Amino acid sequence: METFSRVFTLASSTGLLLTVVATALFPSHVWAAAADSKNTLAQQMSDIAPSHSQVALLAHDMSNDKQLYSQQADTLFIPASTQKVLTAVTALAALGPEFSYVTDLWSDTPIRQGHIEGSVYLRFSGDPTLTHEDLKALFAQLQKLGIKRIEGHLYLVGDKQEQLQAPGWVWDDLGICFAAPVSSYIINQNCVYGQFVPNSAKQTSRVTLSATSYGVNVSSDAIFSPQANHDFCQLDLVRLSQNQYHLRGCYPGSEAIPLAIAISDPQKFAIDTLTATLKGKISLSGKVKIGHELPDKAKLIASHRSAPLTELLKTMLLKSDNLIADSLFKRVGQDYYKTQGNFAYGAAAMRHILTELGIDLTNANIVDGSGLSRYNLLSARQLADVLTLMYQDARFHSLIDSLPEAGVSGTLKYRRGYTQPPLKNRVFAKTGSMQGVANLAGFIRIPEQRDILFVVLENGISPETKKQRKPAFSADFLTRLMATVEQQTH
Repeated sequence: METFSRVFTLASSTGLLLTVVATALFPSHVWAAAADSKNTLAQQMSDIAPSHSQVALLAHDMSNDKQLYSQQADTLFIPASTQKVLTAVTALAALGPEFSYVTDLWSDTPIRQGHIEGSVYLRFSGDPTLTHEDLKALFAQLQKLGIKRIEGHLYLVGDKQEQLQAPGWVWDDLGICFAAPVSSYIINQNCVYGQFVPNSAKQTSRVTLSATSYGVNVSSDAIFSPQANHDFCQLDLVRLSQNQYHLRGCYPGSEAIPLAIAISDPQKFAIDTLTATLKGKISLSGKVKIGHELPDKAKLIASHRSAPLTELLKTMLLKSDNLIADSLFKRVGQDYYKTQGNFAYGAAAMRHILTELGIDLTNANIVDGSGLSRYNLLSARQLADVLTLMYQDARFHSLIDSLPEAGVSGTLKYRRGYTQPPLKNRVFAKTGSMQGVANLAGFIRIPEQRDILFVVLENGISPETKKQRKPAFSADFLTRLMATVEQQTH
């Protein structure tokens, strides 16, 4: 993706100075064209505006610092995953581009003749990208040191009494991997995979899980029902304690379907995973247990680092990764307040950091970093202010290059209305979708070094309306916006 042209504007404390400068730079016919474009867009909006949902719109020409269109720009809406734009800026400002998560191993006694006579401590850091393979590689470092046996216990060190979900997360999302628990203990994104498989011998069917689903069990009395009515035949995953689940209901089909299940107890999943990982690798006389702090005399013996923050943010924005977003959100709160991270500290830290960067968050409600919470509230203008900061401040330019590109990458690769001209390759934006919500915030690249910042927030969409729409309202609006701007340019 090419780097956007970036135009920096000088502000003044007096409106008079701004008027004089603007008049000098932009002759009267340019002002008239801008006014005509607003009127044209306003007329078109009355034709395409959704009749049953609420819309906030804002479009700003970054080449001349002129507002092109505004509608309900100061009204608060549920941002969904456009919230991640705020998270990206906050994390980069607070943690720095070189930040990475560190998962490390410590010993409380010296290594002698391939033995550790005491215990070993595996300290988790809330790395949202830590995998089972990373842990195997970490213990392989011990094998390279000649360690074959641990006489004591393996303590898994992390936060205690953690807040695993933010207020406002929808309860029936909690068994799904995009709403996996945000913990200091994270392995394989705290998600396990499997299949719901028909059983030809019986009416009931079964669930099979992947080999790395340690300690997770899913019982089932659900059925496949090919002739069933789709509206009334549904599967329901019941979350039980200790990473146990029960699948019930029916599925209106006859082919096996994939399952992606968020674990409910990260500590137990970590214990079960590490117990299995050590088998056949290193002999452990004691047990795998939960611990909450390192002893003073402990010595570092091996470590694993995640990718740097810039790479984590690129993945977060492209794939709209909720776990990365909320892990960083909690980590920012932890670092800012020097205490155990939670969503409340993360929200307060985000508000302070963005305010210091010049973003007015008056009346906004910030609850999490992913946008999963329906308690989040932002205006189109507040989102536009954060995008403007990304555009104008060199510290955040890399974030624009990490946004999904229409028809090419991330969550805009296959988005309806964005896979063909005129929007393909021209729109770079963060999506925000959930039940009743369809948002988009980012930039349009116009030829001749003209970049248009835009925010489209739409809330209150009925599921039936969303199915029938072709293309999405945002695609229709941006197509008309581009045509108006290009007409004005030429």
